[in-house]
Amino acid sequence: MVRAHVFIAGLVQGVGFRAYTQMQAQKQKLTGWVRNVHDGRVETEVEGPRPSIELFVADLQKGPRHARVDQVEIEWKEVDGHDSGFQIRY
Repeated sequence: MVRAHVFIAGLVQGVGFRAYTQMQAQKQKLTGWVRNVHDGRVETEVEGPRPSIELFVADLQKGPRHARVDQVEIEWKEVDGHDSGFQIRY
């Protein structure tokens, strides 16, 4: 089990990216959260098996239909076990 802190840049706000992120995390059975950042990026933290997180990040690189992903930054972290489920933060 690992935790990943991810920032996604591009046209990622106002296009359903947070809901898409939640759906992809749930598909991979990951826990964590996603939120918009004031600078126009989307930020997410997920926890689970590394192969599942890698598939999740690959899905984020595609994004939902109306999004355009220009850059994805990942920082690998230690598991903290504080999340249950996957939440959209506002």
